[in-house]
Amino acid sequence: MPAMRFMRPFTTRVVNPITRPFAGRLPGFGILSYVGRRSGRRYRTPINVFRHGQDYVVALTYGSDVDWVKNVVAAGGCELETMGRSVHLTDPRLFVDPRQRLMPRPVRLFLRLMRVTEFLSLRTEPTR
Repeated sequence: MPAMRFMRPFTTRVVNPITRPFAGRLPGFGILSYVGRRSGRRYRTPINVFRHGQDYVVALTYGSDVDWVKNVVAAGGCELETMGRSVHLTDPRLFVDPRQRLMPRPVRLFLRLMRVTEFLSLRTEPTR
């Protein structure tokens, strides 16, 4: 279990509302827009996200058993606002990587300290 899991309620109630206005414009950050699988409600969650080829990869610092991950996987994708632009993402894939190979080098140390090994990869939808 990731070491950061205890921070989740604080992050949800305090950090997310503060970061939501600017997270979609900063490098390494983004805002996921998705629909709740049971409520049908639209949500916007600030996240750390990194590009890897045609994919975007998210380190699951609270694990894969959180609602936003379940919602994105159930829907088969989401919208991502990053660096001031919106991208449609599909084909969510959960995977485990104890070496954090797809993360930028400076981020790996933090993830190792926090015992984060689960990730979510999403593919950019091809332009038609």
